[in-house]
Amino acid sequence: MIASQSFLLEYLPILIFLGIAAVMSIGMVAASYIVAPQNPDPDKDSAYECGFDAFSDARGRFDVRFYLVAILFIIFDLEVAFLFPWAISFKDIGLYGFWSMMVFLGILTIGFIYEWKKGALEWD
Repeated sequence: MIASQSFLLEYLPILIFLGIAAVMSIGMVAASYIVAPQNPDPDKDSAYECGFDAFSDARGRFDVRFYLVAILFIIFDLEVAFLFPWAISFKDIGLYGFWSMMVFLGILTIGFIYEWKKGALEWD
């Protein structure tokens, strides 16, 4: 019985932290409703960035080019995420690490050229 109580006491700081986080987050949301004005201007409700109305039908069709651009952004964003650790540990990884990164970059370059030649990046 005593062993289980000491085991549960180890989780007490986590429970206190979660309780404080919940109270603070609910308090901040409530404070924003009390303090901030709740009358958005027409510019806030207007169409932005993608050109679609903010309150149109949610089941409307999107052009496939939006998805292609998003996928290409994610691919090249991940490429940069792999390049930073590789560049930092460049001295330690040797020739094997260098050539494995060159193969990775080569595959990405081939994919990019393929997308470019197919016209996926053209916005007509």
